[in-house]
Amino acid sequence: QVAAASGHTVVLVDQSDEILKKSTKGIEESLKRVTKKKFADKPEAGTEFIQKALKNITTSTDAASVVHSTDLVIEAIVENLQVKNELFKTLDKFAPEHTIFASNTSSLQITNMANATTRQDRFGGLHFFNPVPMMKLVEVIKTPMTSQKTFESLVDFSKAVGKSPVSCKDTPGFIVNRLLVPYMMEAVRLFERGDASKEDIDVAMKLGAGYPMGPFELLDYVGLDTSKYIIDGWHSLEPNNPLFAPSPLLNKLVEEKKLGKKTGEGFYKYK
Repeated sequence: QVAAASGHTVVLVDQSDEILKKSTKGIEESLKRVTKKKFADKPEAGTEFIQKALKNITTSTDAASVVHSTDLVIEAIVENLQVKNELFKTLDKFAPEHTIFASNTSSLQITNMANATTRQDRFGGLHFFNPVPMMKLVEVIKTPMTSQKTFESLVDFSKAVGKSPVSCKDTPGFIVNRLLVPYMMEAVRLFERGDASKEDIDVAMKLGAGYPMGPFELLDYVGLDTSKYIIDGWHSLEPNNPLFAPSPLLNKLVEEKKLGKKTGEGFYKYK
């Protein structure tokens, strides 16, 4: 959506036409919300903006057949290294030499994905934040093999879609999640030890640190399964790092399928 709205030609690829129809409709709804704010006093200009953006998007269920005319591939599929590597391996065969590959992963190593291709120098990370149309940040990740030219192209693209890029090496969680996930886990440990209630911890961080959400509200929003997946992955990389120690309470809630807002219950209950 942000690429199309900023004048880029986009091919959206997914597994079925049904998913793609739903996605396109979602983008249209989202664009309408953006234009309500952006063109409050000029509804005609708003309508034109939506039509222009949607015209820039086509859809396909076959990534290999559309990649030959692409300058940049941004992968945002399931957080599973094997599945991502299979995709990149295939696309690497069909993509032109100049095409840059990027992953929107939040927790997996970019270097591992780059190594599945023959274009390690044209491979980097572009980590966007949810909801992407609202959030200004993009983390641009440079592996030891990423060329300076590739890195600069990814930074330029981030700016061209109206975002503020920050740069980071290929380290677990990059910048934001590397600080945020251990913080949320530490909040869970504080609660597990019985040192404070989750409600008081949330209020404390909102009023004391000026955070828009407390750590337990944030965990429920992100999804407890996602948070567990990230911390488990990092724990296997650095088993002796106390910041990455798993939490029995988090594991129990995930086992009970209490995954947060999306299932109606996590640390809190939702109607």
